[in-house]
Amino acid sequence: MRKRSILVWAAGLLLGGLCVGMLMTVRLDWTSPLKAVEYFKEGEPPPVTAPPVQSAAFFGGTLPSFSDLAKRVGPSVVNISTTKTVKRRPPGLRQFGPRDPFFDDFFEHFFEAPVQRPQKSLGSGFIINNDGYIITNNHVIEGADEIQVQLTDKRKFDAKIIGSDPKTDIAVIKISAKDLPSAPLGDSDKLQVGDWVVAVGNPFGLEHTVTAGIVSAKGRVIGAGPYDDFIQTDASINPGNSGGPLFNLQGEVVGVNTAIVAAGQGIGFAIPINMAKDLTPQLITSGKVTRAWLGVGIQEITPELAKSFNLPDQKGALVSNVFPDSPADRGGLKSGDVIRSFGGKEIVESHELPGMVAREPVGKEVPMKVLRDGKEQELKVMLGEMEKGQKMAEAVTKESSKELGLAVRDMTPEEVAELRLQPGHHGVVIVGVEPGSEADNAGVQRGDVLLSINSIKINSVSDYLSAAKKLKKGEIVRLYIKREDATIYLAFTK
Repeated sequence: MRKRSILVWAAGLLLGGLCVGMLMTVRLDWTSPLKAVEYFKEGEPPPVTAPPVQSAAFFGGTLPSFSDLAKRVGPSVVNISTTKTVKRRPPGLRQFGPRDPFFDDFFEHFFEAPVQRPQKSLGSGFIINNDGYIITNNHVIEGADEIQVQLTDKRKFDAKIIGSDPKTDIAVIKISAKDLPSAPLGDSDKLQVGDWVVAVGNPFGLEHTVTAGIVSAKGRVIGAGPYDDFIQTDASINPGNSGGPLFNLQGEVVGVNTAIVAAGQGIGFAIPINMAKDLTPQLITSGKVTRAWLGVGIQEITPELAKSFNLPDQKGALVSNVFPDSPADRGGLKSGDVIRSFGGKEIVESHELPGMVAREPVGKEVPMKVLRDGKEQELKVMLGEMEKGQKMAEAVTKESSKELGLAVRDMTPEEVAELRLQPGHHGVVIVGVEPGSEADNAGVQRGDVLLSINSIKINSVSDYLSAAKKLKKGEIVRLYIKREDATIYLAFTK
């Protein structure tokens, strides 16, 4: 009887709890999943009192479906397989027993000659017009002997390289086909951090894999090259995705998937499509990219440098050196200037400047705003050609090495501040000493800072060349040098 009473009491308690729970549900308006649909109508923003995002995501349709997008853009995405010949040495017998130079050479000649073997790799790409032009990564097709492209309808075509640019890792290939579906190219400058993006490609050979995520960051510098300006995304990107497109929700290509962090998850990088759009016409017409050249060395502005130069903030690109007779030199730029804008566009980070210069045509006169001694100045620079600029810089280095057996370069503002050199008398860095030269015999060392030659102050490479060329054969050369914390004189005969 006692046991029965306990069971009745427990059942009553359970029933009472259920009733109280139902009353609380009605009072607090806790809804079932089916009722949640009424709160979130398609295309309307949720009310302020909406349930948590998790519920809305599953039952309200607030997260986008990518199925229609995938069907629409899928045919423009291609799988790329390449074959290249690599030389490998087979394991030889010389690894066993004692080493003997004669037998090492014998086995290497007769048994360990390099063996040529085919190496296959996979990548992705996307069609940009119906004539068969395809954008991909340079590293996907670089050095390939054979390139094969497969479409979504399983058709396969041999492809040829039209043009490539290793500095940005962009390449254009072409297949002989007509009336192909092409991917529309969007505007990567309009991308915002947090925007949805979709990656389509060929990861690990898994054809037309679709992954989605958001833009995690923009303007990433990952050390891939001089024009780093990557879109970071958490859309899953893996080996084989290289060269594939990154789409926005309108089905437009906003990036070219290029790199991943091997040890990370959800960290992938894509080249902004605007950069690819700038390069593609040149790659198609000439097979390579001809870039503009400004002729300056730049560096990031640290808090310490900003303070030492009395700058209002850390925005801009600090000019560390100006190449002699370069567009920058002819335009009036000087070491220590801070470039705040280029071509009407503000420079926030120093790494933005090379990309801005590269996008401009050779021969264009570009306005610039610089800070010099705390005052803003406006300059105009006629841009030169990168290849000619590189040759000019190499020629200057070679020319400087001919004079006195020394190769020199300009000091950076950071080096001037670190060595506590006078702003108007800071010298040049000696980067090479010709072995056996008079300067070498006199004790001049690489890394020395040359302050003067025969009491003539040296502040730039052009100063050095001018002073060195005035010296006559047999004349005494007196160098005033700073080495670590000491200053010394060294002399020799030219």
